[in-house]
Amino acid sequence: MTVARHGFLGALPPGHRERLQGFSHEVTFPGGARIFEEDGVADRFWIIGSGSVALDVHVPGRRETVVETLGEGDLLGWSWLFEPYRWHLGAQTRGTVLASEFDAERIRAACEEDPAFGLAVTNGVARVIARRLKTTRTRLLDLYGQPGDGGAP
Repeated sequence: MTVARHGFLGALPPGHRERLQGFSHEVTFPGGARIFEEDGVADRFWIIGSGSVALDVHVPGRRETVVETLGEGDLLGWSWLFEPYRWHLGAQTRGTVLASEFDAERIRAACEEDPAFGLAVTNGVARVIARRLKTTRTRLLDLYGQPGDGGAP
């Protein structure tokens, strides 16, 4: 499986992309599988090859609220890069998912050994985080914003 032409991997320079892919192995998740839970240990991450995964947040007294759905080429999981290495959201498959899986500890070590590689990976993850924050903000405004509230006092 290769998803190097777009998404997270596509944003990396070719040499760094190839190096990162060298750390991966393929995995399959069945439909409806919980990949990780909010506040669980973030010890790996995935790049989705096919299928989709819903990112959700626990809302007390309610079911998990889906904040975004990821698909082919998307990075699943960024909490592995930043201490305390705990998931900020939960993730559940929407159907069968094929993905490349990466061991976070190995990638963090490679980033420390090669600062240029580390900077490329960190910048790529930062771009993902920025986009996800924007998407989550929009989703939360859709769910909880007041109709006609332009945000002005």
